[in-house]
Amino acid sequence: MVDIRIRFDSVSKNYGPVRVVDNLKLDIAKGEFVSLLGPSGSGKTTLLMMLAGFEEATEGQILVDGRAVNDLPSYKRDMGVVFQNYALFPHMTVGENIAFPLQMRGIGKAEIAERVARALDMVQLGHLAGRKPSQLSGGQQQRVALARALVFEPRVVLMDEPLGALDKQLREQMQLDIRALHNRLGLTIVFVTHDQGEALTMSDRIAVFNKGKIEQIGSPRDIYDEPKTRFVAEFIGETNLLEGVVDRTSAGDALVRLTNGEAITVTDAQGLTPGQPVFISIRPERIEVQDAAIASTGANAFATRVADSVYQGDHIRLQLEDGAGTPYIARLDRKSAEWPKGTAVTAIFKPADCKVVLP
Repeated sequence: MVDIRIRFDSVSKNYGPVRVVDNLKLDIAKGEFVSLLGPSGSGKTTLLMMLAGFEEATEGQILVDGRAVNDLPSYKRDMGVVFQNYALFPHMTVGENIAFPLQMRGIGKAEIAERVARALDMVQLGHLAGRKPSQLSGGQQQRVALARALVFEPRVVLMDEPLGALDKQLREQMQLDIRALHNRLGLTIVFVTHDQGEALTMSDRIAVFNKGKIEQIGSPRDIYDEPKTRFVAEFIGETNLLEGVVDRTSAGDALVRLTNGEAITVTDAQGLTPGQPVFISIRPERIEVQDAAIASTGANAFATRVADSVYQGDHIRLQLEDGAGTPYIARLDRKSAEWPKGTAVTAIFKPADCKVVLP
């Protein structure tokens, strides 16, 4: 049986006539890392602020360990919060910043010293306890903010885009560091981000937000490989999105007629009916490219030409176009053959890699 730590039960939030969170239902298990992912204005940060107690829900209940917390002030919710700007006290040392939440809880000096030392070791900053925030790098400040959020051993840790101000290399390292801490300590973490790669790297589950609702929730693999809607397919990673209409179905497969006149065979087509408008999502790494002179057999082989080829280190990104000008993106292994611009090639997609998504 799943031990539910957090439950959003039909939670809504209005700012005047605008509803920014709309009748949202979400359960988060104890020890789970859930990312709230979506564009600006989708409601993800507002939901986090309601959970933290910094905003009030207009409707619905928020429960933690089965107890409604709507009327509890933020300081009584036993939650650590890490913000994007770190919110460190500039006049305090690193050690004093981390000790602050313990002092506010009336914990004795000896225990504070022990907990602060343990928290500093956890984020590998024990040698910087006496420095001020202004003497630290951005990554070090982020670690201090994380240690301060964890030092009083909260039930839940909330993170609002905490890595947004870091450069790419440091941000990627911190993603792995936070994931490792989560795995080691068994923390329940709710993490807000608009960075798809960040959510895929760190999360047990991802809730994709759109216009105040959860468009889809699932594991990173489910969200990436099995998008249910056009919004999710386009928002999570790069994809080829082809518009069409279901032409016919047979034994769980379907033939989809594209707007450019081509036809694509897809599998796992349960529930589709002839005449139904759909989109087909094909991830770039699922497209195989062959020399046009090689005879291709089977479904979903289309004549295209190379419009551009870009070497990107770990892969080669091809921009393809068919005779109707429909663009395709293919991502090939870095050791693949080079395809000069203008080369005639055949683009092949397996039916199982063509995912039907709803408009």
